[in-house]
Amino acid sequence: MPQYWLMKSEPDTYGWDDLVAEGEGTWDGVKNAQASNNMKAMKKGDQVFFYHSRQGLEVVGIMEVSEEHSPDVTTDPDRWVVVKVKSARKLAKPVPLKAMKQNPKLEDLAIIKQSRLSVAPVTESEWDAIFVMGGG
Repeated sequence: MPQYWLMKSEPDTYGWDDLVAEGEGTWDGVKNAQASNNMKAMKKGDQVFFYHSRQGLEVVGIMEVSEEHSPDVTTDPDRWVVVKVKSARKLAKPVPLKAMKQNPKLEDLAIIKQSRLSVAPVTESEWDAIFVMGGG
């Protein structure tokens, strides 16, 4: 069974449109132990929400893990990892953080509890709630 995740990126650095243009992207530069461990737990086929951080503060699309973790050669490859992701689909409407915070089904969502965490697990029920909020 696939697992569910949420990954954050600043849209002016690497946004949804950048991933769509590439088709498959390498998620690199993550330098947080918990986020890195989450990336190590990802499996090919896992589903991932793409969240625009800083500007937008909203879930905008769905990605799929296309390649499991490998060393991040852009930083310290002995410590940090990357995963490869492919764009799956854009949400019909973005799901703002403010709306997620107001949804009681999402009160335990990792990015609400740990706002600085850039790669976080999402439960199946949380996934379903965000998906519905995004017009899915």
